[in-house]
Amino acid sequence: MTIRKRPAFTLIELLVVIAIIAVLIGLLLPAVQKVREAAARMQCQNNLKQIGLAMQNYHTSTERFPPGYISGTTGVNGDGTGPGWGWGAHLLPYLEQDNLFRQINLSLDITHSQHANVRITTLKGYKCPSDSPPGQTINIPNDSGGVIATVAFGNYVGMGGTFEITALPDTNNGSFYRNSKTRVADITDGVSNTIFVTERESKRSPLITWVGAITDSANPPVDPAYDEEGPPTLILTNTGEAADGRVANNTLGHVEDASSKHTSGVSVMLGDGSVRLINNTINPTIWEALGTRAGGEVVSNY
Repeated sequence: MTIRKRPAFTLIELLVVIAIIAVLIGLLLPAVQKVREAAARMQCQNNLKQIGLAMQNYHTSTERFPPGYISGTTGVNGDGTGPGWGWGAHLLPYLEQDNLFRQINLSLDITHSQHANVRITTLKGYKCPSDSPPGQTINIPNDSGGVIATVAFGNYVGMGGTFEITALPDTNNGSFYRNSKTRVADITDGVSNTIFVTERESKRSPLITWVGAITDSANPPVDPAYDEEGPPTLILTNTGEAADGRVANNTLGHVEDASSKHTSGVSVMLGDGSVRLINNTINPTIWEALGTRAGGEVVSNY
């Protein structure tokens, strides 16, 4: 009886095959990551489109856009006294979240015990899939570092204008501010030339939420060279003056600035509901102009 030996790989051949597979994986991985990021960016922009549609429907129903947030105040640009519910909460009925909205009593503070479940509810439409925050909720501190409330994390913030929204919650020049009642007619720069909503990512801005401006809260800076910010920065942003160079994804470390995990820029929703990707290299003068509602600037080629 003849015994035939089966051919087999030698150790060297096996190592060569493994090396070839490793090289192929190395070549394919960047392509796969690019495809995933492209899909995530598209989903992020779709989220903003839905927010834009909700904004337009809100305006049709009420003849104004939702307020940046609602709050009493100690005076013009003074400290807020609550309740603090932000633009994201006001849009809930227009984003097929009627049941959640009915659980909110807009006259009671966000931190009221009645809102314990509402304020920690994560909404997929308010989160960018490219971002990877540490958790679904965030703890909001006061000046002393004590936790005021735990709220759901979100990636999208309204445009407050040029100047610091902590310092000027009532008199900034953007479309959203405290108790704002902005109408299309008030956007004299043109709704297609005015940013309404943009992104912020968790690594640069750990404290972002769809819920609102938590009364008496503090927003600690990531860069210790800066001062802590106030409640409006949880839901609003500002462009800064052109001379500051605080464009999308800048490296300055302001906790309230627009930022994203996208490789080339930040997605924004304009006042007409359209969505664009603003490149990181945008001219600071144009970036500032896009943040104002009635600055009279000429905006082109961005």
